[in-house]
Amino acid sequence: MSALLSYLSDELRALHGLYKHVTADITDVQANAVPAGGHQSLAFCLWHYVRTEDNIIQFVLQRKPTVWIEGGWPEKFGLDAKSQGTGFTDDDARNFRIDGMDSFRDYMRDVFRRTEAYVGAMDESALSQRVVVKPLPEMSLLQCISGMCMTHGYRHLGEIEFAKGLVAPRGGAPI
Repeated sequence: MSALLSYLSDELRALHGLYKHVTADITDVQANAVPAGGHQSLAFCLWHYVRTEDNIIQFVLQRKPTVWIEGGWPEKFGLDAKSQGTGFTDDDARNFRIDGMDSFRDYMRDVFRRTEAYVGAMDESALSQRVVVKPLPEMSLLQCISGMCMTHGYRHLGEIEFAKGLVAPRGGAPI
């Protein structure tokens, strides 16, 4: 494995580990609480990011069904099959709920496992292939994975850690 692919694999695995750690003890009540003055819950940020990674890796890059669809998760959670939160209004995000954080963590772990397997099996030459993630302009697979998964993922992880600190007795950031 090249140094670049090794970096991507290691960084995604670390990001996923942080998501698992910060959400390991979150209850449904804590996940769905909207902090005073906030626009969204921890549940919305978590669902939005994991659904985005699922869509990017499974559907956009591999043209496979998403884990969300394949696992029947929309029906299990009573949520839309295609939506991932992009374009939600503040009210939509504020009113979003996940009932069943234990089940959601199962979905999340499966998405992360499949992402890590896909990136771990990639050939470096694939990173320069071009892809379109609507509504964004065309980009390379490297830009897609690093931007849409890693950068986007860390951004939402910070929101989740902050929100956890407001709704749970023990905050999210490992110190």
